[in-house]
Amino acid sequence: MVRGKPPSAVLCAFWEHDGVAELLLTRRAWHMRSHTGEIAFPGGRREPDDVDLVDTACREAEEEVALHRSSLEVVGLLPALTTVSSPAEILPVAARLDGRPDTRPEPGEVDAVLHVPIAELWDPTVYREELWSREGHEMEITFFELVGDTLWGATARIVRQLLEAVAESRT
Repeated sequence: MVRGKPPSAVLCAFWEHDGVAELLLTRRAWHMRSHTGEIAFPGGRREPDDVDLVDTACREAEEEVALHRSSLEVVGLLPALTTVSSPAEILPVAARLDGRPDTRPEPGEVDAVLHVPIAELWDPTVYREELWSREGHEMEITFFELVGDTLWGATARIVRQLLEAVAESRT
């Protein structure tokens, strides 16, 4: 726990639909206090009843998009990361599904559920990094310019980690 904030976890769920590999992302609700309308993975802070951070990611996905734990096959964990706005760690949990899930966005947290073709994320023309300065520190910010949306920040860094893990597993 960092400065009284419990760690968080996000679920990076993927599947194949009609021969196309897809990744589940959400658009956060427009009335949220932070990260309003941003593209994100389902996820959130660990709660006292969560067994571990994998349990956190699964619980949050069920709460946010009605993705049932029984449909998930957890295949790995990506390196934990922190953000500029919070030093608390975020653990990305990769999970495979047998096919495109039947999801339902929880309107209090999620505006829309997105099924992003992974091939779109591999396209080098949609990816970029920018060097930003904050309080005298320079940092790389990752972006994916998707059809109709910009994926950036921690979620984009996690997507990049996921793509790199897939590439490494193929070699």
